[in-house]
Amino acid sequence: MEQALAEARKGRFWATPNPHVGCVIVSDNKILGKGFTQPVGGAHAEIMALGACASPQGATAYVTLEPCAHQGRTGPCVEALISAGIGRVVGALEDPNPSVSGKGYDRLRAAGIAVTQGVYSEAARVELAGFLLRMERGWGRVRLKLACSLDGRTAMASGESQWITGALARQDVQRQRAASSVIITGIGTVLADDCSLTVRSDELGLRGEELTRALHRPPTRVVLDSNARTPGEARVLSSNAPTLVVTANEKQVPAGALHKTAPVTEAGLDLGDVLESLGSQGANEILIESGPSLAAAFLKADLVDELLIYQAPVLLGSSARPLADLAFSELKDGIQLAYQELSPLGSDLRIIAAVLKGN
Repeated sequence: MEQALAEARKGRFWATPNPHVGCVIVSDNKILGKGFTQPVGGAHAEIMALGACASPQGATAYVTLEPCAHQGRTGPCVEALISAGIGRVVGALEDPNPSVSGKGYDRLRAAGIAVTQGVYSEAARVELAGFLLRMERGWGRVRLKLACSLDGRTAMASGESQWITGALARQDVQRQRAASSVIITGIGTVLADDCSLTVRSDELGLRGEELTRALHRPPTRVVLDSNARTPGEARVLSSNAPTLVVTANEKQVPAGALHKTAPVTEAGLDLGDVLESLGSQGANEILIESGPSLAAAFLKADLVDELLIYQAPVLLGSSARPLADLAFSELKDGIQLAYQELSPLGSDLRIIAAVLKGN
C-alpha cells in the first residue's frame, strides 16, 4: 500500500477532478504491475496497473481508493479486475462519491474476490483530502498560502515583498500551484502586484515525465472583483491559464476572462457561494494567494482548512504588513490551529497548520 500511495502521488498534478489514485498488483511477493490515474477521460489506476501485468490471475491488487463500479468517461474498474482474475483487493478507503460508495467493494465480493478495507486509510485520506472534502461537503480543500517573516509580516508598509523567502520556498509554492485546481486572489492584489499566478516551468525543479504532468493542466485563476476593476492588460489574464473573474452583479469583464456573479453579504462577496460554485466545477484543491484583507475574510468565514506558511528568518518590524487583517480583543477569540507539518526549505521553514473548526 505504501507503493500504491507513491504511485498515487505521481497523478496529483493532473488527475483532478478525479481523485489521484494509485494501484499496485502483487503475486508471490513480486510486483506485477503498477499505475496511477491519468487525466480526465484517461485510464484509472487499476486499468493502468492491469495493463502492465503479463498475467494477473489470482494476484492481489492494492488500491488507495475503492475501485469504481459505475460507467463514467471510462468503464467500471471493478469489472476489469474481475475479468482479469484478480484474487484479492486491498483498499485504503471507501469512495464517498455516491456513484461508488461501497458499491465497488460489494461487486468484488459478489464476484468471489476477497476484499480487505482500511489499510493505510489515514495516509490515503491525507493524500486525497481535497477530493474527499468535495464529495463530503461540496467543495475541496481550501489552503491559505502565506509568506512571512519570523514576526509574521508579509510585506513592508510600502508593499515591498520580493523576496522574503528563498528559492526553495518559492519552488515549493510553484509545486503547490501545479497541484491546485484553482488559485484565488483578490482585486487588491491584482492592482497592487500585477501578479500572474501561473505555474512557471523553470521554477518547479522537476524533470522528465513529472515536469510534463505538472504542466499538463494549469490551475484556473480566480479573481474576486466585486466592481469589475480588473484591467484588460493585467498579467492575471494571460492566455497560458484560464481566469475566472467573480463580480457582485452582471458587469463587463475583460475579454477572454470567464465570468461569474456571486451574492453579496455585509462582508463583501459571499465566499461560501464562490467555493460551492468551484466545487460544482470539480475543484479538489483550492489555493488562496491574497493580501491580508481577503485572507482575513476567508478565516473569519471559517472557510480555510489549512494554512500553508513559508516563514523566513528575518524580522520586518511592527510597521510591516500582517499575515491577515484580524483584530481580537480577547485571547479566547483567536483562531485556533493545529500544526500538521514543519519542514525546513533551505533557510526557510514551511509550516502546515490545520484550522480547528467551530472554536
